[in-house]
Parts: sequence; structure tokens; C-alpha cells
Amino acid sequence: MIKEMTHGSPPKLILGFMIPLLFGNIFQNLYSMVDAAIVGQVLGTDALAAVGCTGSVTFLLIGFSLGICSGFAIPVAQRFGAQDYADMRKYLGNSVVLISGFAVVFAILTATMCRTILTWMGTPADVIDQASAYLTVIFLGIPATLLYNMVSGILRALGDSRTPVLFLVVASVTNVILDFVLILWTPMGVAGAALATILSQLVAGVGSLIFMIRRYDIIHITRDDLKLSRSHVNMLVNMGVPMALQTSITAIGNVILQGAINSLGVVSMASITAGNKVFMFFDSGTGAMGVTMSNYSGQNLGAKKYDRISKGVKTSTTIMAIYSAVGFIVLALVGRPMLHLFMDASETQVMDYAYRYIIINSAFLFPLSLVNSVRFVIQGMGFSRLAVFAGVLEMFARGLTGLILVPAFGFTAACFASPLAWIFADCFLIPAYRHCIRRARREGEAAAE
Repeated sequence: MIKEMTHGSPPKLILGFMIPLLFGNIFQNLYSMVDAAIVGQVLGTDALAAVGCTGSVTFLLIGFSLGICSGFAIPVAQRFGAQDYADMRKYLGNSVVLISGFAVVFAILTATMCRTILTWMGTPADVIDQASAYLTVIFLGIPATLLYNMVSGILRALGDSRTPVLFLVVASVTNVILDFVLILWTPMGVAGAALATILSQLVAGVGSLIFMIRRYDIIHITRDDLKLSRSHVNMLVNMGVPMALQTSITAIGNVILQGAINSLGVVSMASITAGNKVFMFFDSGTGAMGVTMSNYSGQNLGAKKYDRISKGVKTSTTIMAIYSAVGFIVLALVGRPMLHLFMDASETQVMDYAYRYIIINSAFLFPLSLVNSVRFVIQGMGFSRLAVFAGVLEMFARGLTGLILVPAFGFTAACFASPLAWIFADCFLIPAYRHCIRRARREGEAAAE
């Protein structure tokens, strides 16, 4: 259902938009956990480490792709908030053309470089073959990933956060079934886990695209809408590229950090993989709030309702403070039992390390929630370039940890890498948001005169 977020109670609107996203993220992390659980239990610790060590590279390259989709959705949300539907469809058409070309080129280039990238990262010889097989399939499937995220971004820009979740649930079930088929009943190994993920995303992408076309006449584009317009392309690039760069710059720090973790051995690699799977399951709320605030701020900026943006930020901060406190308590209680999903009880050292990672990171859930919500508000208001600096600070913090702290202090230092990055980013984002909201008001008042 299309929903305008430019009028009504901000708390009610934000929670109503966020909760379906929260469940969607939970399901997404759930089937990611199933992947890791089956890989760890069936294929062993080395296979789990192989899949885990690809995470930073996946985040670097696919994160760039998803940043493009998120950025392209911002002008759509702004035009929808301004009720300029003809211009909104023009942005949709130009987005389709740009993303289609990008998907094919990016998939081919990245898939051919997998092993080279893993070698640069110092991936241990006993896991590099499996890691390369997993990563190649993931990168060849980038078009399917982009399809789902592009359609989801459009639906959310129109205020519909429920439909993408419904198809993500379908994808989750499909992924679990394919995991058992491709890992347990075929000799594909970790490549089977990657193929299950890609095929499930394709199901979600195609399904949500068909639903969107049939359900919402407002987004039906014509052949003229598909013709590239310099002004529309410039706006899309100005919104999408900074968001993509911000994600990629952040991920460079992850790659440096992963190289340091690889140097600690397979036990540390497997521990980070398992601990991160559990933590990300409870991090679902911070990501959901980020997407919510991007669309909320984008629509209200288009409607020139700046006070509602400020009220929304206060509301989201309060909600996430409560969520973070509850999340820490829950993870402290159930984090260790959840690790049994990924490994045998005899793997005591991996279990201890992974639980340490969970506790340290969950203690900093609130700084992470601020990174997500405030950064997405800034991007939703159209200041995507400014948000890139937060990514630079995150990269610096993780890179510093990987190059200096991990060699000096070992595994515990690696556990503090992300919390340090979140704090660095917050120190920039909070004053940056205040600058952006003041500037938006000034520009709006000048345009009205």
C-alpha cells in the first residue's frame, strides 16, 4: 500500500514503516544464518571460515551496487512527496536503464577478479579455493541482487514497506530449501550455498516486480520515460554514486581488517563469522530504522516540511535507544546458545571467541543505530556527498585497527574495530545533520520568496 509520510503522527508513521522492514531484515539474516549453520555443521570449520572471509569483499562490491539503488530511490521519494508523478516516472525510467547496464558490466568484472582479491587479502591456502568458489557465484548473481533491491527501493520510496518484506519471506523459505538441496544432496559445497542465496533473491526480485507493475498504476513508465535525460541522470548520479562510494569506502576498512583477521588463523576467522551472524540478526532494527528515515526525510523534504524531519529524528533516536538496551540484554543471554547453530559444542575456543565478539559489539548497538538513522536522514534530504565523510571515518577506524591494533593486541582488538568505527562516524554525522537541516530550511525559504 502506498503511504504518504508527509502528514500524521511521526512516531506512528515511523514505527508503521519500520516494523515490516524489521521483520524483513530478520528473515534476511535468518536465511544468512541458515547458510552459515549448514555450511559449518555439514562442511566444517574451514568451510565456515571460507564463507566468512568473503564477507568484507562482498560488502565492498555488492554494497556499492546497493548504494546505487538506494541513492536512485531518493529522487523518487522526493518527487512522490511533492506529488510530481510525471517527473517521478522519468526518474524511474532512467534508473532502470542505468542499473541494467551497470549490473551486467559489474557482474562480469568482479567475478573474474575473485581469486586475485582473495590473494591480496592474504586468505589462507587451506580455504582460498572454497572462498573463491563462493565469491564467484555471488558476483555473477549481482543482477538478481540489484533487481530485488531496485524494486524494493522504489516501493519504499512510495511508502510501501510491506510488499518487499512479503517477497523476502518467500525468498527466505526458498533459500532454506535450496540450501538443503544444493549442499546436502549435491557436491557443490560452499558454491551451493552461494547459488541458493542468488536464486532466492531472483525469486524475490521477479515476484516483487510483477506485483509492483500490476498493483501500482502510478509507476507505469512509458518508452519516453526510458530515454535518458541529462538532468535526471545527473540527479540520479549525484544521489547514487556518493551513497555507493560511502558504502565502498566503509568496506575498504573491512577488507583491511579482514586481512588482519586472516593472519590470526582459521579459528579467529570462523569465530568472527559465527559471532557476526548472531549479532547481525539483532542488528536488523538499526538497518530498518535507517531505510525508514531515508524515505521519511525524502518525502518530507519534497513537501518542504522541515519541522517534521526534526521530529522524526527525535522519535527515531528514542526508539533506537530502547531497542539497543533490549538488544544488548537479549544477546548477553542467548548469544552463546545461538552459536551452537554454527558449530559443534567441542569447538570451545571458537565458541568463546565468537561470544566475546557478540558481547563487545552489542554493547555499542546505540552508536550503530545513530550511524544508520542519521546518515540516511542526511542522504534522504539530498546531501549524499556529505555522508561520504562518515564512510571515510569508518574506513580509517577499521583500517587503523587492522593495521596496528590487531597485530599488537590480537583477537580482542578485532572485536572493537566496528564499535570504534561507529563512534568515529557519529562524531561527524550528528553535527552534519544539524548543518543539513538548517541549510534545507534556508533553501526552502529562499525558493518560496
